[in-house]
Amino acid sequence: MGALEQRGLLTQPHASAGRIPSPQGYRHYVDCLLPAPGPSVGHLERELTSLDLHWAALDDLLVQLAQRLTAFTGLMSLITPPVKSKPVLKDLRLVRSGNHLLVLLVDTSCQASHLNLRLPSDRVGDLEAMEHWTRDQLQRQPDGSPDWSSVPPHLQIWGDLLRESIDNHRKARTLGSSDITFYGLARLVAQPEFHHSERLQPLLELMDSHPAEVVATTAPRNGVWIGREHPELALEHCSVVQASFRSSGDGIGQVALVGPMRMAYATAMASVRSVALHLERLLT
Repeated sequence: MGALEQRGLLTQPHASAGRIPSPQGYRHYVDCLLPAPGPSVGHLERELTSLDLHWAALDDLLVQLAQRLTAFTGLMSLITPPVKSKPVLKDLRLVRSGNHLLVLLVDTSCQASHLNLRLPSDRVGDLEAMEHWTRDQLQRQPDGSPDWSSVPPHLQIWGDLLRESIDNHRKARTLGSSDITFYGLARLVAQPEFHHSERLQPLLELMDSHPAEVVATTAPRNGVWIGREHPELALEHCSVVQASFRSSGDGIGQVALVGPMRMAYATAMASVRSVALHLERLLT
């Protein structure tokens, strides 16, 4: 025990506590000593195979899988839909509804969204012409960005409105988290590691405002972030087990489990890989 402590693999949180693995100790365990996952993972795989989700909407599919993953592991689960690093606007529709304009957007990650804008006071009759011009531009521009400088003069008021709205929408999607599915936060905060508010508050703030930060863009070592290895400081007392999956549109999504560092790593790693593989089969 003393030798392990000298190597930094064990730590003693306070004088009256026993020795527990340090983050370095957990890392050594994951990298060098991890056993094969138990037979229970096979039960999860059979359960996933038996689910008839081929016709489910993507959002419903992710919710069901996140719930199954949390129920099986007891950890908080998080799944992001498959998106390209920079989704490209693929198509657009303009629909008038009273004095509002509905802008329907579809990008190359197969994600659809809409904007609800107030109609300009004039030029309402040019709506069809503006839709035709914008769709023609999307076909011509491989990066999905219309050449707004070439908007015909009689459509300029529409061009300014759409350009500003689409730009703001892209920024909001980049910074927002409405597409992230997570489940089991109550399970996570009930763990003894988070009984102290100084550990719990940053975690709750992260999940409330930026849950997408849990799945970092850089790949973790062996699929696992341990403590301060994760770039997000709020997760310094957690481990994050992560696996990616692809869709037919070349989008990449992530499946992750978040829990205390004293988790069953072999089971968690096998579980996220199983769900990621199942999603990839359904989406390709």
